[in-house]
Amino acid sequence: MTHVIGVDLGGTKTAAGVVSPAGVVLMSETIPTLNRAGGDAILDATAALIAGLVKRAADAGLSVSGVGIGSAGVINAVAGSVVSATDAIRGWAGTPLVDGLSSRLGLVVKAVNDVHAHALGEAWLGAAAGSSSSLMVAFGTGVGGSFVLDGSPVLGHRFVGGHVGHFASPYASFDGSPLPCVCGGAGHVEAIASGPALYEAFLRFGGSALDAVDTREVFGLASSAADGLDDGAGAASPDSRTASRSTSRAAALRAIGIGAAAAGQAVGGLINILDPETVVVSGGLADAGELWWKPMEAALRQELLEPLVSVPVVRATLGNTAAIVGAAKLVIN
Repeated sequence: MTHVIGVDLGGTKTAAGVVSPAGVVLMSETIPTLNRAGGDAILDATAALIAGLVKRAADAGLSVSGVGIGSAGVINAVAGSVVSATDAIRGWAGTPLVDGLSSRLGLVVKAVNDVHAHALGEAWLGAAAGSSSSLMVAFGTGVGGSFVLDGSPVLGHRFVGGHVGHFASPYASFDGSPLPCVCGGAGHVEAIASGPALYEAFLRFGGSALDAVDTREVFGLASSAADGLDDGAGAASPDSRTASRSTSRAAALRAIGIGAAAAGQAVGGLINILDPETVVVSGGLADAGELWWKPMEAALRQELLEPLVSVPVVRATLGNTAAIVGAAKLVIN
């Protein structure tokens, strides 16, 4: 029975796995992405990772017929090249991804953007399995999405489809000015609803970096506030420190509430446009618990047109294997 390799190439790490025709990841490996070394170095390292898995598969009596890859950046799925990419991977734009890997490996290679691969995995075997159409939106370091229709992600004429973090949000402003977005624009969903944006909001609302150094710790502060816990700032603490901690807790709750509401409003608007059978919400914020999920879903439901009020909205289920499985499906198809 022939198998394929699925690859999830991100800005910090590249994961790959041997995937069965049924979508089972049988063995996998992860390496750091050489995100400052340029396209050729990344292709060399990725090819070596894949070749190692092909050998492991052969040792187990499994043949490998091709490679599917979900990559960061805008990916031309026809030419197999990287159209554009952020500075998260320096020198990645213009890389001949498919030709570069196939020439190194002697295997059939297909590629899409990594969020499309993630959505395809969830549509095939994850939270949206069995749905004729599904919208997946991921909230983490950035905000991305994909609309999968009849088993294929909608890529767009210029392969930019799925950049759902880059349209206007009324929440993405402060003191009357739109918040800058990493894309170079301003006032976008990603500028208020991503993980880094949530942390920036915490600081804008008076939170202290002494109390939380990242988004994860913001959630810790908010959880202690929601539970009515002191969390270390007791009566023995200096008055100023106790006051700072209290302010930071309030800022954490406010930042999470606004970020979640912005996320929910954005997804609700997309549902109104696309009318998917199933909606999947993914990413680190979706996994952060009810403090984020409840206000997100409340804002989403408030946005929906009446015929859409019962649309299923579910958490992603495949975790770190979603993009590997979805990338593999490109070749299994």
